[in-house]
Amino acid sequence: MTFTYGLAVAVGGAMGALARAGIGAVLPPAAGFPFATFSVNVLGSLAIGVCWAATSRWQIDPIVTAFLMTGLLGGFTTFSTFSLDSLQLLMDGHYATALAYMLLSVTVCIAGTAIGIWLMRFVA
Repeated sequence: MTFTYGLAVAVGGAMGALARAGIGAVLPPAAGFPFATFSVNVLGSLAIGVCWAATSRWQIDPIVTAFLMTGLLGGFTTFSTFSLDSLQLLMDGHYATALAYMLLSVTVCIAGTAIGIWLMRFVA
C-alpha cells in the first residue's frame, strides 16, 4: 500500500465517521428503534452500489475508489453498531423490535445496493 492510498483511506474514513456522527446527532432513537444506524446503513448501501457500478463501468483511479469505498463508506456505515444495537435490543427483551430492525436493515440495505447499481445504468 502506498502512502497516498493509505492517506486517501484515512481521510475518507474520518469524513465518513464524522458524517455518521452527524446523522446520529439529528436522528435519535424513537420508540427504541435505532433510526440513525438504520438510515446510515441504508444510505451507505445505496452509495456503495453507485460507487461499485461506477468503478465497474469507468476507469476510476484506484486511490479515488479507496477514498470513497474503503474510506468514506467504510467510516460511514455502521454494521458493527448494527450488530451491537441488535444484541442490546435482544438482551433488553425487545424481541419484536430487534427482529424488525434486523430484517429491515438487511433487506433494505441489500435493496439499496441493488438500486444504486440499477441507477447507474442510466448514467452515460
